[in-house]
Amino acid sequence: MSADERLQKRQEELQPLMEDFFAWCRRQSVLAGSKLGRAIEYSLKYKETFKTILKDGHLVLSNNLAERAIKSLVMGRKNWLFSQSFEGAKATAIIMSLLETAKRHQLNSEKYLSYLLECLPNEETLVNKEVLEAYLPWNKVVQEKCK
Repeated sequence: MSADERLQKRQEELQPLMEDFFAWCRRQSVLAGSKLGRAIEYSLKYKETFKTILKDGHLVLSNNLAERAIKSLVMGRKNWLFSQSFEGAKATAIIMSLLETAKRHQLNSEKYLSYLLECLPNEETLVNKEVLEAYLPWNKVVQEKCK
């Protein structure tokens, strides 16, 4: 389905459902501090934000891709409590970020990490932005060597 078709379908089918839902929320008489009261208050507070989905067919209805991208970070969170130092935890976070970015660019993570460990020490300086950009996962040379 194209973005335009998706937008049209959302406006035809989802918009009336959203309007009914927000009208229902306004009619409710519940304790403000209750779980339902807080949920209704939240829904009404962010009504316009929720309705953004009705303005652009390119927007996705779920955040599954984002959730999947950080899953390994969440899984490792408890393990990182045992990092020996702040610097060790920081290094782990940097490596995880590199590996996740490599995955998002369809690279073999092991090949990519090996490539970095073999090549970066041979660089004269790592302060130069152009030098570092040559090792980013979307660089053509990196793509060729680490797929």
